Amino acid sequence: MIKVKGISKRFNSNVVLDGVDLTIESGETHVILGRSGTGKSVLLKIICGLMRPDAGQIEIDGRHIDFEKRVSVRRVRAMVQMLFQGGALFDSMTVEQNVAFHRIEHGKARPEDASKIAREYLEMVGLEDAGPLMPAELSGGMKKRAALARALAARPRIMLYDEPTTGLDPLTSQRINQLIRETQRRFGVTSVVVTHDLRSAQEVGDRCSFLEDGRILETTTPQNLRMAEQPLLRAFAEEAFPKF
Repeated sequence: MIKVKGISKRFNSNVVLDGVDLTIESGETHVILGRSGTGKSVLLKIICGLMRPDAGQIEIDGRHIDFEKRVSVRRVRAMVQMLFQGGALFDSMTVEQNVAFHRIEHGKARPEDASKIAREYLEMVGLEDAGPLMPAELSGGMKKRAALARALAARPRIMLYDEPTTGLDPLTSQRINQLIRETQRRFGVTSVVVTHDLRSAQEVGDRCSFLEDGRILETTTPQNLRMAEQPLLRAFAEEAFPKF
């Protein structure tokens, strides 16, 4: 489904990604683990066409993304939705207007139908009564669930999650993890989850890849992280979550 080949990215003299190779299978939830500042979020933004790499290629469904051609990038963005760390809801719109935004913006629905469009997806994430509210009236966990409803309403084939449980209490984090799994099962989407939360990785991931020094050091299953071949990955697992 997604093939990342030799992706490199630097900001001035800071090399963030240095020849990343990664294959994500169709329909799986693939977790990218790594310490803070290792380029995990940058890799997500490159995959969805928000950022251009300095070198390398991204291939989706056998088609290369040509970052020089706007049409090629738009084609990718039409298939992909991303859940940002803060939710990234539009502050000036109600929750239901946020959820219906993609359909209305692309001429697939009328603005007056926002409430009807949003209801189905807000129910999926347990926010059926939140449609008339403004984002400022939501808690952090509710914002992330509303943002997930907005992403699902766009009917993506690929979902990208950037630190979906950061800053949330354990119960809310568990609910977000459940929603990620439910989304995969219900819609058959291919998902990429960036996190340093090993409990989250265990609950949502089919496979995990560890990003360090600008490259993928190893790919394994969540259950085998503490038995990984790379000592650094084993140490990361033990230090981040000793009882994992």
